Amino acid sequence: MFRRPVLQVFHQFVRHESETVSSLVLERSLNRVQLLGRVGQDPVMRQAEGKNPVTIFSLATNEMWKSGENETYQMGDVSQKTTWHRISVFRPGLRDVAYQYVKKGSRIYVEGKVDYGEYMDKNNVRRQATTIIADNIIFLSDQTKEKP
Repeated sequence: MFRRPVLQVFHQFVRHESETVSSLVLERSLNRVQLLGRVGQDPVMRQAEGKNPVTIFSLATNEMWKSGENETYQMGDVSQKTTWHRISVFRPGLRDVAYQYVKKGSRIYVEGKVDYGEYMDKNNVRRQATTIIADNIIFLSDQTKEKP
């Protein structure tokens, strides 16, 4: 079994409360996202001057529920909501694989973290953006297509 040195793990979870308090506080937090859905657009690779390149694509997830009190399944009784997610891939190996193999309509599983950021649009208006920073992508077979 692989174990990281205790000191390395300790440093990962330690932070200082403030400059006036000299005691250390162990704190653990989690920012983790798992998405399973279909790609909405072919990926694009962008690179701002002096920054690392990033592969960006959209992913649709669907939420379905029965609407109404009828317990028998009928197509008219099911409601659906689609949510679109902006996926950004910064990791060099994964970024290149995503750019090359992710295609519109593909069914994929993405693991990563949520990032809330701001940017200035072309009209110098401050905008907020929510992005999923992917650190793992699994390509799933598409069972809706006919087999030869």
